[in-house]
Amino acid sequence: MGTQRPNEETSGTGRRALLGAAVLGAGGAVLGMTGTARADSARRGGQGGHGGHGGHGGLKSLPKPTIVGHRGASGYRPEHTFGSYQLALDMGADIVEAGDLVPTKDGHLVCRHEPEIGGTTDVAEHPEFADRKKTKLLDGVSTTGWFTEDFTLTELKTLRAIERIPANRPHNTLYNGRWEIPTFEEVLKWQDEQTRKRGKQVWIYPELKHPTYFRKQGLPLEERVAKLLRKYRKDRRTSPVILQSFEPTSIERLDKLLDNPLVVLLSSADTRPWDFVETGDPRTVADLVKPAGLREIASYAQGIGPTLDLIVPRDAKGNLTQPTTLVADAHKVGLILHPWTLRNENPFLPANFRKGTDADAYGDVFGAYKAYFATGIDGVFTDQPDTGVLAREDFVSG
Repeated sequence: MGTQRPNEETSGTGRRALLGAAVLGAGGAVLGMTGTARADSARRGGQGGHGGHGGHGGLKSLPKPTIVGHRGASGYRPEHTFGSYQLALDMGADIVEAGDLVPTKDGHLVCRHEPEIGGTTDVAEHPEFADRKKTKLLDGVSTTGWFTEDFTLTELKTLRAIERIPANRPHNTLYNGRWEIPTFEEVLKWQDEQTRKRGKQVWIYPELKHPTYFRKQGLPLEERVAKLLRKYRKDRRTSPVILQSFEPTSIERLDKLLDNPLVVLLSSADTRPWDFVETGDPRTVADLVKPAGLREIASYAQGIGPTLDLIVPRDAKGNLTQPTTLVADAHKVGLILHPWTLRNENPFLPANFRKGTDADAYGDVFGAYKAYFATGIDGVFTDQPDTGVLAREDFVSG
């Protein structure tokens, strides 16, 4: 998932029909229910399906608005660790974004925010890996550090995770060094284990990171993801695994390989997906969020994951303005919207919801949730799932 800065078996048509029903039957209708009915609907929604192999309620079983634990409960634990994932479930997240997926040198998929791991692991403290530090061009950006594709899985397992943004989350540094880097296969096993233990279907929302970059290196992501999901029988329309990527052509490729729900991530309006840059497609995100762009996305995906600023833009001072038509336009073609990312800390909030100036202090995040939920979004990514769950309770009972 992007960072906001102070960031084979059944047809795609079948999946879209299912999702359209979910949008109209749950997401769209929820705004028109009485408070009691909405709260009851939200509670029931989280109880769809037991076991780990799909065949249950699918996306329709998720409560609306859906609370997605962004890289786990990354507001409280170093991101993409089992500590973070576990806490997200404990806090009531409906889905855990377990896996920004990047490959190792020997072809395993691991969970890191980026292939560069200098900011999320203790690799810099390992003298045996000092010579692995390199400068590479990552989607057109010169990036210096240590990259997962230069390490075997065995080598990566000697590293430990650290907090990525300690200035905003000094308390999270308490947990530096506690957890190793999980593999995607470990996440799939963990998902089944947690589903059994909790008696409730656990959902995950992995993202394929920089698929064009890795395909050029002979480490294609889509086929690796598909192979693992097939192995664990999680490659179906109703499987509790939603796949996402910022590259639309990666999602198109997944649509041919799997029947899982698929989501196209969208960054700021003036940006171009990197696969578009590589192929010479001149369109920007601003083009993709127009009705024609959304219709095209709906031909191979079931949802979009836009930055929150595409839902409600901010003015020059950083205050929220009026919502765009994106929610209505996406719903019109059967797409759900799971925008990103709500965080409690001041620097990440719209200016009119900040309290004071401390970088790690919380602002009026409940006010921000209310403003975004009022637009009709189907869910939201959040670093603090407990806050999101409380905000949803306020919303559905208000």
